[in-house]
Amino acid sequence: MKAADSSKVPEVTLIFWIIKIAATTLGETGGDAVSMSMKLGYLLATGIFAALFVVTVAAQISARRFHALLYWTTIVATTTLGTTLADFADRSLGIGYAGGTSLLIALLLGSLFTWYRTQGSIAIDTVNSPTTEMFYWVTIMFSQTLGTALGDWTADTAGLGYVGGAIVFSVLLAVVAAVYYWTTVSRTLLFWTAFVLTRPLGAVVGDFLDKPVTAGGLAMSRYVASAVLLVFIVGCILVFPQRAAKSAH
Repeated sequence: MKAADSSKVPEVTLIFWIIKIAATTLGETGGDAVSMSMKLGYLLATGIFAALFVVTVAAQISARRFHALLYWTTIVATTTLGTTLADFADRSLGIGYAGGTSLLIALLLGSLFTWYRTQGSIAIDTVNSPTTEMFYWVTIMFSQTLGTALGDWTADTAGLGYVGGAIVFSVLLAVVAAVYYWTTVSRTLLFWTAFVLTRPLGAVVGDFLDKPVTAGGLAMSRYVASAVLLVFIVGCILVFPQRAAKSAH
């Protein structure tokens, strides 16, 4: 098989979703650590994480085969960028959570539509060329940014709080899992639905860990929370080896 035809994304298994949720939570605590704890602000933090996103995506696309550590580093880059980018749009630009969520839903759907019209499929088993990889990572970046805005809207504007938001998104993910196991609904649709939903779950869990007690959080250090999550992710990668997803070609 040619290198260009080899899938460089992992099989979608239970450990994939566990690491994904941990990575999205790390994106929230890590993004807030740079923008808030380091007092760099949303714009500068977004610039830093945008540069990291470009570098990791370029490395991922240039790689000749699947590397779990590189893949998840790129995922974390998208989650941290998504955190600061959403916060910048929602708060600094004054779009608000509802406006930011609506805009990002449109961008995400637009990315998926363009990908489908261009490549004929948005299934992950077709992510085996530089073009489809680019669509894949741009779509993921939009989904991560959307998740941050959606999580903040649910916890703050909707008034559910961090715990309430976590319960809502956990229940929605359980529904997606039930539909997956007991129906024949499109697996591709369910994958992207679950992928989007894990991000707001990570956002509200991350906020729950590091926000002040008076705001409904645990007031953990963002640095400590991020370090623990990072160790957990690396541990999962080392203990549970992942294989590349089977390619459609």
